[in-house]
Amino acid sequence: MKKVERSEILDYQTYTEKRDEIRSSAMHEKDRRRIHLGEHLTFLFENTDTIRYQILEMVRIEKMVKEAGIQHEIDTYNNLLGESGELTCTLLIEYEDPSERDKMLGSLTDLPEKIYLLMENGKKVYPEYDRDQMSDVKLSSVQFLKFSCSSPPAAIGSEHSLLKIESPLTAEQKELLKSDLR
Repeated sequence: MKKVERSEILDYQTYTEKRDEIRSSAMHEKDRRRIHLGEHLTFLFENTDTIRYQILEMVRIEKMVKEAGIQHEIDTYNNLLGESGELTCTLLIEYEDPSERDKMLGSLTDLPEKIYLLMENGKKVYPEYDRDQMSDVKLSSVQFLKFSCSSPPAAIGSEHSLLKIESPLTAEQKELLKSDLR
């Protein structure tokens, strides 16, 4: 997948002026790439457009002007983009009630290793994940997952004992993920 380049990142003032238009387009792209698994797991499959938007937002929020800081954001977010034969996503673990969220994040410490993509041939593909996003006692509510696969999945699922669920992908979602694998 094409990485975001420095020339694609506007200075924060120019971006602020164009933000409504850029944000509208980015939100549309994110909506198309968002997959809900049950009521508590949301996967956002990233691509160049979604990552570019995240970088622009960080530059705006932090009012970055130094090249080193901007390049650091580009490098950090580009790491979330897959290489050829990889799909990457941000997993959001969502519980509205703070006490329930804390309890569940303590009970789901092994969730990333229980997430899978179900391929058309029935094979399950499990992700690589950032072990720094978890500890023995608690999982971060945001996880970054990378799946190695050569074709788009048919479904996404969880084998975790507290969240056993599988959901088929729509034709549009499969087509988007197929384009990411090229």
